Amino acid sequence: MSAGPPEEPPVVDPTARLTYEGELLGDDVTGAPLPWVARWYKEAEADERVVEPGAMVVATVDADGRPDARTVLLKALSAEGFTFFTNTRSAKGQQLAATPYASLVLLWHPMYRQVRVRGRVEPTSTAEAARYFASRPRGSQVATRASRQSQPIGSRAELEARVAAEEARWPDTASPDDVPAPSTWGGYLVRPDVVELWVGQRSRLHDRIVFVRTGRGDMDDARSWRTTRLQP
Repeated sequence: MSAGPPEEPPVVDPTARLTYEGELLGDDVTGAPLPWVARWYKEAEADERVVEPGAMVVATVDADGRPDARTVLLKALSAEGFTFFTNTRSAKGQQLAATPYASLVLLWHPMYRQVRVRGRVEPTSTAEAARYFASRPRGSQVATRASRQSQPIGSRAELEARVAAEEARWPDTASPDDVPAPSTWGGYLVRPDVVELWVGQRSRLHDRIVFVRTGRGDMDDARSWRTTRLQP
């Protein structure tokens, strides 16, 4: 049995302070954004303090123009952009179908770094989504097939019964390649128009450099980007 909610809300101390001491961004941070984002991502992967380097907030807008945000996992970083996979009938899938733009945040707090992204979103190919689905652990595949993401359900027991039914359809001896992706499975590529590198600094004088798209080239084409240092 889970513990109930706390009797009183936690007290937030408005005077609490953490000193940010990230490495300053040099004047050599110019050109195209991909080399810099890729470098930071690799350094986050190598940092044992960062539990999930690919954790990425995806913000979309609903039918009323109100923002909606959640965390997903970044599954590909390429010259084209940032790729993640999800149920296309989920809330974010429906929102992206109506308004194909998103904002992303990759936050590596122990390193005092974050990457902020804004750009147009387009679906990946069905083949790419299926390839990634086939690479997932079998348990994740089964759970994806069982869940109608973002839809209401009566109880946790009902959800677990749906999982059990899918487990029975795909015996444990089956290879992950034998579990087909559901028709609602898909991927999304965010093609950035803006990429910002942010580094936390003392006294909240954070370091910020933004790459703004000026041409049609990809994230590795320096001719298609302009860099500007921003005030914190």
